Amino acid sequence: MASAVGKIPALVSTAITLARPKFNIFMKYARVELAPPKLSEIPQIKAGIGKLLTSAKTGAWKNQTVKQATLNALVGAEVIFWFYIGECIGKRHIVGYDV
Repeated sequence: MASAVGKIPALVSTAITLARPKFNIFMKYARVELAPPKLSEIPQIKAGIGKLLTSAKTGAWKNQTVKQATLNALVGAEVIFWFYIGECIGKRHIVGYDV
């Protein structure tokens, strides 16, 4: 038991050394992907929303491949799931509000 406890600092040090490059890659992408939109990106966002509405009105969504439709459905499901997770975090309960 004492030898196992003595190995813990070495194991933690090794784990930190091995995890550091992957953590740096994560932080690199997190700074870009998780940042809120800048004011200079608002025209691109408006254009994207306009394109989405136009394709919905003209029925262009019907001309997608199965792969594209599946990917779009998965992205939509992800957005819905994150919304519900945020709701649970906000109300601090899984079901209903604590009144």
